[in-house]
Amino acid sequence: MSIYVGNLSYEVTQDTLSAVFAEYGSVKRVQLPTDRETGQLRGFGFVEMGTEAEETAAIDALDGAEWMGRDLKVNKAKPREDRGPSGGGGRGGYGGGGSRNRY
Repeated sequence: MSIYVGNLSYEVTQDTLSAVFAEYGSVKRVQLPTDRETGQLRGFGFVEMGTEAEETAAIDALDGAEWMGRDLKVNKAKPREDRGPSGGGGRGGYGGGGSRNRY
């Protein structure tokens, strides 16, 4: 399981975030997603701790805590939703309601 960390400063690094969570146990991995187009941090990240007890301790201590000028939002990460293939959606603006061609 991993921890979602929201409302992060755009100045955060994997090392600084790892150091904060290391106070509550062993940090296995830190992910900081970036915007595909700009490469900028997206303002949230994910932290994996060694045990569930460590995760719980970190969540309890850090949710709502002020860090780097921001109030953190920290909770258990929800499983990623399968959004299917990207793109698509509705198909153009053609037709729409019955056959227009009469024989």
